[in-house]
Amino acid sequence: MVDRIRLTDAAALLGVSDDTLRRWADSGRIGVDRASGPATVDGAELAGLAERIAAESPLARMQPAHGASSARNRVTGVVTRVVRGAVMAQVEVQAGPFRFVSLMSREAADELALEPGVVATASVKATTVVVERAEAPR
Repeated sequence: MVDRIRLTDAAALLGVSDDTLRRWADSGRIGVDRASGPATVDGAELAGLAERIAAESPLARMQPAHGASSARNRVTGVVTRVVRGAVMAQVEVQAGPFRFVSLMSREAADELALEPGVVATASVKATTVVVERAEAPR
């Protein structure tokens, strides 16, 4: 069963304001059910819109400078913090509401010239990805 998601929650999931989502509904970009109770959107339709928004984003066109990679989960953001030790470095990347933390050799952080304010892509490759179903907001 596909979730019906309140308009306010749908806007938050897309990273836009309620007003933006209402404008998109008025223009036909997404359907909104206002018939009973709070306005809701169909979860499957919201997923499609989320994919279209991601594909249209200028961030989708940014690729790492090194070229090809087998990692498929790439998120471009801005470096917000770099803590260098004698051997290792901790690098934080903020990509929208998501924070990625990477531990790498200090040598790698230095070679990449990673500092706060640098645009960087976090590539995530794992053998296990856990997906949990979230409670649909009521």
